[in-house]
Amino acid sequence: MTNGLKLSLAASAVLAMAAGNAFGGAAVAAEGKTEKCYGVSLKGQNDCAAGPGTSCAGTSTVDYQGNAWKSVAKGSCVKMGGTLTAHKGNAKPVPRKG
Repeated sequence: MTNGLKLSLAASAVLAMAAGNAFGGAAVAAEGKTEKCYGVSLKGQNDCAAGPGTSCAGTSTVDYQGNAWKSVAKGSCVKMGGTLTAHKGNAKPVPRKG
């Protein structure tokens, strides 16, 4: 491996950790005002909180994937047809009144 490639990989790792910490801080600040809503995100648009320096955001492979979540305003998940726990399948959410 060349020195240039090693330097490039090291710089990428540092940037990824910085981005993970920045997003993790925002998630902590919003804690209590949001909830994880499963089955409502579109393909590649799920959220994730895997810890500082890591990310699994954007990894959902189909629309409305039951084990992929999106952070939404507290109390709105079930109203929009999502669930508060992971589930199998990927059925389109059905919004609920009330």
